[in-house]
Amino acid sequence: MPELPEMETYKSMLQQFVSGKMVTEVAINREKSINIPVEQFSNQVKNQKVAAIERRAKYLIFKLQNGQCLLLHLMLGGRMFFGREEEKPDRTVQVQLSFGDYHLYFIGLRLGYLHLLTPEKIKEVFQDIGSEPLDPNFSLEVFQDRIKSKRGGLKTTLLNQEVIAGIGNRYSDEILWHAQLLPERKIHELDNGQMNHLYESIRYILQRGIQQGGYMEEPLYKGDGKTGGYRMYVHDRDGKECPRCSSPIVKTEISSRKTYFCQNCQH
Repeated sequence: MPELPEMETYKSMLQQFVSGKMVTEVAINREKSINIPVEQFSNQVKNQKVAAIERRAKYLIFKLQNGQCLLLHLMLGGRMFFGREEEKPDRTVQVQLSFGDYHLYFIGLRLGYLHLLTPEKIKEVFQDIGSEPLDPNFSLEVFQDRIKSKRGGLKTTLLNQEVIAGIGNRYSDEILWHAQLLPERKIHELDNGQMNHLYESIRYILQRGIQQGGYMEEPLYKGDGKTGGYRMYVHDRDGKECPRCSSPIVKTEISSRKTYFCQNCQH
């Protein structure tokens, strides 16, 4: 599932391709991927310019010229591709927005969706989502305040979107490896030094993920050399050497989530 770094990568690339451009055609191949009748959706999106693209947590918001917003959540298996018809991947497309001869294809939206909402409805969707971890205002003090009352395990807390926005299963493992903390360690057990290290690791790993284009290997467009450049330290690498101490990486399950860590150098 795309997480904060992947969605931020999509956002920055799509700003170059579709921001300020008009949607010339709309094609809906799966009605469940949108939230209103196809004709109504098409009429309100077609011939509208994309005024801006923003990211919140794991969502993208396409702000249209008419004030409406397209809210995208890719969820498990979802991706996008931008290009000409002959460049399109051989995959089923659920929604297609055309910009002249170029098209933005939404692929794998079996669990994900593209909903047309008012700005007020967007605010309702986000009202319970936590702080953006890369926001300049997300200070160490804000971080400590958000998690000080929690009593759960570290991984479970990082995955809680009401606490911190945008961190999913993969990057939670990466963050805890970098912070040298075990995923089942309890929040209230951390001393000040460990709390500070965890905060710094959150910001470092997410920034690294963005700089390297996230982990998803499928390109956004033909010739895309950035997407998928991130290489995991521990996630999905069970049995391989830990990059820090060379001990074998361990795989387990926490709250039904596959979890990877080094039991030698994470404490």
